Amino acid sequence: MHCGRYIASPQSRREMLMTCANGFGAVALTALLDERAFGETERPASEALVTSPLSPRPTHHAAQAKCVIFLFMDGGPSQVDTFDPKPRLAKEHGQPIKMKVPPTQFDDVGNVLQSPWKFRQCGESGIPVSDLFPHISQCVDDLAIVRSMVATFSEHTNANYFMHSGIGIQGRPSIGSWVTYGLGSESQNLPGFVVLNSGMIPPGGLDCFTSGFLPATFQGSLFSGGTTPVADIKPLEPSAKQQQDKLALLRKLDQGVLGRLGHVDALESAIANQELACRMQTAVPELADLSSESAVTHELYGINDKETETFGRECLLARRLVERGVRFVELLCPNVGHDRWDQHSNLKDGHEKNSRAVDKPIAGLLRDLKSRGLLESTLVIWGGEFGRTPMAQGSNGRDHNPFGFTMWLAGGGIKGGSIYGATDDYGYYAIEDKVEVHDLHATVLHLLGVDHKRQTFRFSGRDIRLTDVHGEVLHEILA
Repeated sequence: MHCGRYIASPQSRREMLMTCANGFGAVALTALLDERAFGETERPASEALVTSPLSPRPTHHAAQAKCVIFLFMDGGPSQVDTFDPKPRLAKEHGQPIKMKVPPTQFDDVGNVLQSPWKFRQCGESGIPVSDLFPHISQCVDDLAIVRSMVATFSEHTNANYFMHSGIGIQGRPSIGSWVTYGLGSESQNLPGFVVLNSGMIPPGGLDCFTSGFLPATFQGSLFSGGTTPVADIKPLEPSAKQQQDKLALLRKLDQGVLGRLGHVDALESAIANQELACRMQTAVPELADLSSESAVTHELYGINDKETETFGRECLLARRLVERGVRFVELLCPNVGHDRWDQHSNLKDGHEKNSRAVDKPIAGLLRDLKSRGLLESTLVIWGGEFGRTPMAQGSNGRDHNPFGFTMWLAGGGIKGGSIYGATDDYGYYAIEDKVEVHDLHATVLHLLGVDHKRQTFRFSGRDIRLTDVHGEVLHEILA
């Protein structure tokens, strides 16, 4: 018996497409084959559902860099104590600062605080570098030092999101995800975006490295900087044949599900990630085995020294990752007993312990990349989410300062031995050639061959890009 008001529900769009057979399938196949990531065939069809979504993709223009190593100095190193010397601080040390001071993070504004370290002119370029970095100072002719960075947020979590994704809220794609989304990776046995962690995840957590609304395949993969980068990486099956048989069954089942449901990002990304994990069972142990590296290389990175061992391993692993074609590698700071570079008190002790942990390994990385001919194709970036105030917090610390701070870049098409931008006499505000985080992102993409205005992803009704509606390429620091 039927009610007179009953109306049969129409077919859903998915049901309609599932029953339309070859017509729509041919249209979809044409679109897929037009994309290099789907059109290439690196493995027999019986062994894979589709070619890896991380397959290399063409660039918008000729690239000067192939990959990126981001040395993220979480907490905010002080610009006036590292790469931006300010003689006025010594002249007015202990006096009230003679300028208008905006509200600081903790609103504890002390007197002017001079740098505890001397600056020396280094290299043929004569660029001044603090005594905090005796090793990096020897590589200064390879660096482009940007002294006029500005950020929007003065609190760690939002500032970390902003530095990584160009927006200060949770859940937006990280720059590493944007890079691998646009370019794929030259390594099919390792993730395209790797984060090397020494146990200190920045405020904001793993969302600093999220793929956000991009496909989950481009999520940052967290590796330990220790001897076992990935937990549970060993095969569980007693023989290789049993593992291959199970994988073949999984592929068959996955193909059946995709055939019924069509494109589903979560499912396709899970399949791609599981197949990548299988290949990583061989690639990761080989990556982490540093016994093939010479004793000279171990010494170069400071792996034999307790103070530099942790970050030294990270830097050496970073070099080995880019050698194997990984597109974007981010290194996180080690735990030195202080709150990262975030010295609200005990500036001298904290910054010295942080710098000793990273100085020799970073210099070793730059020298090693250069000696192997890799620095020309590897863009290295150093910096934190903001800088520090020129006056004291309390008696011997510095508060957060997003109004003018320093980052540096090297390799990958960068003009070494150069300085860009300037802050005022106190080192508080950027006053010349101000550089926003969006400009940094635009420059990184440009060096990789990507036009930041053309790389978009449709989300929430509009085409979104890493730089939003901002960003200008810093042509002045390009070689």
